[in-house]
Amino acid sequence: MAQTPEASDHTSIKRRIEAAREARQPRNLFPFAGNPRESMPEGIPLSLDGYLELVDWSGRILREGKRGAIDEKLPPILDRLQIDPQHWLYLNRNFESRFKSLVGAAHSMRSACERLGKRWAQGIRDCERYFSPPAAS
Repeated sequence: MAQTPEASDHTSIKRRIEAAREARQPRNLFPFAGNPRESMPEGIPLSLDGYLELVDWSGRILREGKRGAIDEKLPPILDRLQIDPQHWLYLNRNFESRFKSLVGAAHSMRSACERLGKRWAQGIRDCERYFSPPAAS
């Protein structure tokens, strides 16, 4: 059994994290629709960050030694994924307005531009800022 949810093969959380890093919705998984509201789109009434926190919190309250328990000494899930919490919050609120075409790690965007014959990609600076792991201190 994996030590962390993000390393757990064949789980929706691993698929959702991998898809989120590529800014796409995972196939065959219901999308997140955000907080419940009157004009609710189809989807799970939760945000992706809420889901990650819920899984992390749930794994921490399982009793030590039980399958699926997350070691309480492990850092929070966003830290383990090297995602700046402020960047994560900003992207959850502003994703569609900030990115109009390609999105992802800057090196992946450059490769895609090369393959597609594009000279530049709108939003690459934001990708460098928001999709790069924090600098080591």
